[in-house]
Amino acid sequence: MSLIVKVHHKDSRTVVAVCDSDLVGRVFEENNVVLDLSGDFFNGEVLEKQEVGDLIRNADSVNLVGKEAVKLGISEGIIEEENIKVVDGVPHAQAVILQE
Repeated sequence: MSLIVKVHHKDSRTVVAVCDSDLVGRVFEENNVVLDLSGDFFNGEVLEKQEVGDLIRNADSVNLVGKEAVKLGISEGIIEEENIKVVDGVPHAQAVILQE
């Protein structure tokens, strides 16, 4: 499974969006919650897990969607299991990283 990554720069902040490649372009809905992956926000480039790990560790905030993306966020210490939400079977999480 490959990961799609898009890096967004807003002022001096960096937001990294990571999505499992098989989910990009799709929309998931459950109990009036919509997870829309069809727009430009997640439509980036395919990167290796090590590169993605470096990006998310150094970001100001991250958006992770899909089993592999969320698993990487956990292994990198960016998110914790209790912060994972699931929409129509698709896990996702967001985190703001506080730099020391």
